[in-house]
Amino acid sequence: MNPLERWIAQVAGELAVSRDALDRDEVLDVAKNVAHQVARPAAPLTTYLLGVAVGRGIAPATAAETVNRLAAAWSVPDGGTPSDGRRPAPSQLGRGT
Repeated sequence: MNPLERWIAQVAGELAVSRDALDRDEVLDVAKNVAHQVARPAAPLTTYLLGVAVGRGIAPATAAETVNRLAAAWSVPDGGTPSDGRRPAPSQLGRGT
């Protein structure tokens, strides 16, 4: 078992989460897409939100598809590129707060 698999097994055990509940590649793909298309710091925060959504009953594949779709459509209206690391103004987040 490689270090990543050992780590996942240990954390899942400590958190009493079934190892079968994790599609490692799906989560890593979401993190990669968000990091490249939005901003690097958005990746861990988004994967946390993904986990919360799944914990609330959204199917993992549906949640991942939603996030991947949002990341693919992400743009920064002021001419910056999505991966430049700049944070959008609150009005650019769709809620105005």
